[in-house]
Amino acid sequence: MKFDILVIGAGPAGSAAATWAARQGRRVALIDKARFPRDKLCGGLFTERSRATYRAVFGQDFDLSRAISRTEIAFWHTGRTLAVLHDIPPLHLTMRRDLDDTLFRHALHAGAADYSGRAIAQLSDNTVTFRDGTTISGDILIGADGVNSIVARHLFGAAFSGDSIGFGLEIEVPPTAQDPANQPLRIDFAAASWGYGWSFPKQGSTTVGVGGLHAPNPDMKARFSDYLLGLGLDPAQTRFKGHYLPFGDFRQTPGRGPVLLAGDAAGLVDPITGEGIALAMQSGQLAAQAALDALAAGAPETALPRYRTALKDIHRNLRIARRLRRIIFAPRWQKAFTATFRRSGTVRMQYMRLLAGELDYPELARSVVARLPRYLLNALRR
Repeated sequence: MKFDILVIGAGPAGSAAATWAARQGRRVALIDKARFPRDKLCGGLFTERSRATYRAVFGQDFDLSRAISRTEIAFWHTGRTLAVLHDIPPLHLTMRRDLDDTLFRHALHAGAADYSGRAIAQLSDNTVTFRDGTTISGDILIGADGVNSIVARHLFGAAFSGDSIGFGLEIEVPPTAQDPANQPLRIDFAAASWGYGWSFPKQGSTTVGVGGLHAPNPDMKARFSDYLLGLGLDPAQTRFKGHYLPFGDFRQTPGRGPVLLAGDAAGLVDPITGEGIALAMQSGQLAAQAALDALAAGAPETALPRYRTALKDIHRNLRIARRLRRIIFAPRWQKAFTATFRRSGTVRMQYMRLLAGELDYPELARSVVARLPRYLLNALRR
């Protein structure tokens, strides 16, 4: 079978790419080793930024009937309340099982060919061979297959760098142990070194997790156990599930020639909030448009430079976010940052406006830097 575009991975990035390209009349194969619906480890935070991106890509508003929406959030630090914000832009808590299945169905409805439930045996720049011996090919390949991307391994030998990757542990707390309707939306700074903890109430469960940079957290299980105890949960009664997090470790060159990487496979995750759904959908759309333009020009090999140009604003924001992460999460500066966060209503609300998609990191950075102690500002500049 010959296609214009092969998309590997049917999560938010892959489904967005497949939908965008198929709607333009291109022959698209959407490939995933899993059958949908399938479970996915993720906090499931669907922000107003995600909602706006969803509308832009899929041409309709997101169905919130299976989500919990909150306009209040609590920030904690080392077991103490740091701030509780009211009347914030809505934050929607979803189950990735439902979200990803919805996006996958959008792609099929747009005309993408369904190659889900098919494990890949061999991969080249333009050919995929499945374990059953079937082979399909395409002029352009988009790898949207997550942090452990086989497409990234094909291109670069490794899916990520162990020195800069993040790692998270997570559980789903059943309503018999904790009623999600009565649980606050909560984020705990310093629950892990260079990271945070989260408690996100959903419909039918509460997602609780801890994540941060992998290298400084050899004791992540112990950190998570302590966090669960602080929430009144018994770690001995739960089974932890772990996964790597591309915590702002994005690829400067997200592909090679006619092969592009999108979403987590390209490291496009916010290094402060950990939010990746909006960036996944947006990068999937941008990768698909770069592919469409390259095909229209009769030059599939130009897809990567087109895509890199389209990603400039995203990469710029992630670079600024990585600098800010040094003062938000670095243990030596956390006391100064939490003091700034506690006293500055402007910083707190602009952080929430960032999640809502109402401003980007340059504006947040200016606001934070203007309120930092001088010694911390000098350290950041160095």
